[in-house]
Formats: sequence, C-alpha cells, structure tokens
Amino acid sequence: MKENEQLQQKRHSLAHLLAAAVLELYPDAKRAIGPAIENGFYYDFDDIKIADENLSKIEKKMREILPSWKEFRKKEITADEAKKLFADNPYKLELIDEYEKEGLTTYTSGNYVDLCRGGHSIDIDPTAFKLTHIAGAYWRGSEKNKMLTRIYGVAFDTKKELDEYLAMIEEAKKRDHKVLGPKLDLFVFSDLVGSGLPLWTPRGTLLRNILDDFVWELRRARGYERVEIPHITKKELFIKSGHWDKFKDELFRIKTREGHEFAMKPMNCPHHIQIYARRQWSYRELPQRYANTTMCYRDEQSGELSGLSRTRSFAQDDAHVFCRMDQAKEEFLKVWDIVHEFYRAFGFSLRVRLSLHDPAHMDKYLGEPALWKQAENILREIVEEKNTDFFKGIGEAAFYGPKLDFMAMDSIGREWQVATIQLDLNLPERFELYCVNDAGEHERIIMIHAAIMGSIERFLSIAIEHFAGAFPLWLSPAQVAVLPISEKHTDEAQKIVDQLRETEIRVELHNQNESIGKKIRGAEIMKIPYLVILGDKEIEAKKIAVRQRGKGDVGQQDLDKFIEKLKLEIKTKAL
Repeated sequence: MKENEQLQQKRHSLAHLLAAAVLELYPDAKRAIGPAIENGFYYDFDDIKIADENLSKIEKKMREILPSWKEFRKKEITADEAKKLFADNPYKLELIDEYEKEGLTTYTSGNYVDLCRGGHSIDIDPTAFKLTHIAGAYWRGSEKNKMLTRIYGVAFDTKKELDEYLAMIEEAKKRDHKVLGPKLDLFVFSDLVGSGLPLWTPRGTLLRNILDDFVWELRRARGYERVEIPHITKKELFIKSGHWDKFKDELFRIKTREGHEFAMKPMNCPHHIQIYARRQWSYRELPQRYANTTMCYRDEQSGELSGLSRTRSFAQDDAHVFCRMDQAKEEFLKVWDIVHEFYRAFGFSLRVRLSLHDPAHMDKYLGEPALWKQAENILREIVEEKNTDFFKGIGEAAFYGPKLDFMAMDSIGREWQVATIQLDLNLPERFELYCVNDAGEHERIIMIHAAIMGSIERFLSIAIEHFAGAFPLWLSPAQVAVLPISEKHTDEAQKIVDQLRETEIRVELHNQNESIGKKIRGAEIMKIPYLVILGDKEIEAKKIAVRQRGKGDVGQQDLDKFIEKLKLEIKTKAL
C-alpha cells in the first residue's frame, strides 16, 4: 500500500508538471483540476485548442522543466490570498469558495504554483511517463457545465513498467470487443434501436445460451430452481426495497394511461423476494434457491456507454437464496464452488475482494451498524477458512449488504470484477421475510445474492478480449466448418456435416462459389477452431483433411476419430 501511495504521489506531481508545461506553451490556458488516476494522471484546461499531435511537444516541455523541480513547497494561504493569486481563473475561484473552511494550501515547484491539498514526490523517472490522448470533459462531471479539454498521461516507477503497460494497451486495441464482436458477427448496434441496446445475431445468441446453460447446470446440481419475472413493476416495490430513493434517477420510468407509475426493472432482487413471500415456509423447507437469467434496464448517460461493457439493457444470471443464518456459510460455499468451476473453464485466475461498508458514511447504506458487523464477520470467516488470496475494499459493499467480489486476471494482465456473492440482512428486514422455526415461532431469515457472470453482456466483452475472439472449442458458436474444394464435392461434404450434427457438434457448410483458398481465409477470419477440407483425394481415401486454428494443416484423419477427439475436447472444456 505504501508503494502504491508513493506511485500515486508521483502521478499527482506529473499532473502539476503537465499543467506547468501547458502554461509555458499556451499562456492563455486556464487550469481546472489535475488528479492522479489509475495508471496515470490528467489535467483539465479551458481556453486551449490542441490536438493529439501536440502531445509530443507538451511532453518534451515537461522533461525540460522536470530537472528544475527540486521540491514541492507547501504554503497555507487565506481565501483572499488565494483569490488574488488565481483572480483570472473561475475554476480555481470556485474551488477556493468550496474548500475555504477546510483550509487552503498551495504547492510550488520551480516557477509553478497550484492550489492543492498535497501528496507529491520529486522522485520521478523522466523516461517513465507518457502523454496518451486528449478528450473532452465537463467541469465537475456535469453536462450542465462547460466542456473542458482533458489531457491524459500514464506513469509508472520505471521505463520497463511503462513499456509493458503501453504494449498491453496496444494488444488490448487488437482485442477490442467493440471491433471483434461485429467482425465475428456476434452482435450489432442500431441507431434506430438506440445506444447501449445491443442486438444479438444467431451466433451471438448461441454464445449467450452456451454460457447461460453452463451456469444453470452448475446451479441445478446444487439445488437451484428456475423462476421468471416481468420486466416492469410498480414503483412501490422499489420504494419498499429502498432502490427508489437510491436509484430513481437511473430508472426508465413508465406512466400508464391511468396515471400509475411503473419502472423497468434495474435488478431482480425485489421480484424474487415476492416469490418467496407468496406463502409461509417451515425451516425444514429452507434454503429456497431461485435462479433467473433475465434482462434488466438502467438509464445510463450516453457518455458512460461503452460497447458491451456498459449498456442500457443487459441480462443478469441472477440467483437468490433464502435461508437461515446458520445455513449462510454452506450456501456461500456452494456459490464459491460454482464460481471457481465456471471461471476455470476460461483459464482465469481469481482473487477475492472482501467488499465492506464505509463506517464513516452510513447514510449510503440500509440497516443498522450491528447488522453490518454481523454480516461482515460471516464473510471474513469464509475467506479465512478458504485460505484464499483476498483483499479488503472499504466502501465497496452493496447498499444493502457486504459481498465477496471475484477479480479475474485476463490473458493480457488486466483485472476485472466478475462474479459476486452478497450477504443481505437488510432486505429481509424491510420485507419481513421469515420462516417458522422448530419452536413454531417466526424467525427472520437472510438472503444471499449470487451472480456468476453478472451482466452477460459485460462478461462477454471480457471473454471476447481475453480470447481475442478465438474461443475454445466448447464455447465457439461454430466449432467446425466443412469446406468442399469444388461444387462436385458438396454432396459428400453435406454427409460429413450431417454426421457431425448427429453428434451435436456445431458445424457449418461453406459451399460458396469461391476458391478453396478464399473459403479457408474466410473461415479463419471467423476464428472457427477446426476446418474440414474435402476434395477428390479425401473422398478417394475416405478421409478428411483437417486444419486447426493456430496450427494450420494437421493432415488427413478418419472422420470417426476426429469426432471422438472433438467430443473429448468439448467434454473437458479444454483450453
């Protein structure tokens, strides 16, 4: 943590250095703010017109200035002094008024002075930072305010770390799901349908169903039952659950002809609660485990949308367990096993974030501190018993309870939050959920929220980039493509297709009136794992010629042996 803090101080210092360089090159520019961020820093400016091609000039100026920055001198100043110093800068003046009561400080390096709370370092490697791009950003993040020019940079302790990061970014661009998804004919966006509302092609729908079926099989084996719910609901349900007060501005809201107000559901928990609450349950009938893959809708702002990573419509592979407190640990461990079995099939390594509430901001959460302490202690016991790699995330809890968030490392070193298991003592209180215990009394139950993929859309954005679109055989929408060399081989090719389909292998016949070379190139662009080539030689030898993705021609094979090989690879979910 100390090393991370020191790196963040370097990044914050580089934001100051960026501003100093910009002011030397563009004296009329007005500074706004410049924080350290993940992997780097940025600074926002007004009254400046620059393009990405200007970044090298600014970066050069930063390196020219850096040797003269020997220290960061702190000075406490009054609001009047600060307003004189930044008299021509409306952004600094606004910050001065906002933070005057907390005390104001400036930091000076060389000839550069900035209003700042501090946290700096002069131990900066001049080869370990780079300006990356320019973007527009509203002042204070509000579209009601002026659009500013934001200059981004990345920074690390060493040039080696910087180079590795830049190489990863270049690789990430090649794997961008927003490019690969349409190229592989998985999904499409339509201006007429609307931003953030993906449409799924037959290939993409097949991919979604394979994933959902996999999760369901893991759940079914552990006693879950499927339920189904509507996509809209009266606002009163979300008022009772507490979601309305917290999320009402993010909901798609509907007024009926009779004046009733409904909302498109942004989550499924309150609906599943109503299914549980339909009747009285004996403690002998618990746990009740409900699973439901269903669409949810959130009114995300246009600037926040990003391919499948953040959408307005998304499917959750959602599940809720209603159980007694003494059953919570066992139910958590069942979900834990599902998560690890699922992600093992993708080659992801996992670590766990123990996501806790922030005691300093209890207004963000439902329930009393005592309930939170009880719930969080259960989760601590689980991660300690599992002896797993975990870290704490203060303030990362859901608003109704703490959770275990699983963090997956992808093939190019990026970490993503994927599955989540949440322990909820608050919604059962709000909805008065109970069972009848062995003493014949009403006993308050608890609720566990569990999503394995979370949003299928977001998970697929991660999976597409993790595999660079080259899915393993078990997951590929098309597992085999059969390519007759000419039209006269089509009938025999169709027989092979039929035989493969009989064994439930997903196969396509590519019988376009094209050369075999063009057919092969087309199938390889679609990243199909195996290609079967059929011509005179193969028909005469009663064999098939096989090309394997990434290996090329692997020679002639017996069809029956080829099928057995595929079935084993699919059954074991080989990578």
